[in-house]
Amino acid sequence: MLVRLIYASRSCSTISHELVDSILEASRRHNPSLGITGVLCYSEDIFVQALEGSRDQVNQLLARLHQDKRHKDVILLSYGEIGVRQFASWTMGKIRLDKINRSLLLKYSATGTLNPYDVSGCATVAMLEELVTTAAFTARD
Repeated sequence: MLVRLIYASRSCSTISHELVDSILEASRRHNPSLGITGVLCYSEDIFVQALEGSRDQVNQLLARLHQDKRHKDVILLSYGEIGVRQFASWTMGKIRLDKINRSLLLKYSATGTLNPYDVSGCATVAMLEELVTTAAFTARD
């Protein structure tokens, strides 16, 4: 059974290129053997990540994320069974949220910045889906 989980968290420090690169490198190294695919979105201090895979593997990864000292305030935005993956060819894609078109962010938030703590989980999920369909992701594998 496939599931998709989308969560948000606050970084314990300003998110740097080095931090994102280390997360992506580890994800791309470990995720293929676990059957995990997904995308990591980030801004100055917020992560939003979508993870897809078997229920057991995604749940185990979520448990590890709660223990990760690089971030805090982990909130679950969406979790459910899926028939097909949205990120099937990506061991982990990425997008820098402050580099996407502000009008897209305004569509889903009051301020033109994505703060998943201030908008509904449904709005964050809808924004991710639109980013996928418009090929706005800056990097795949």
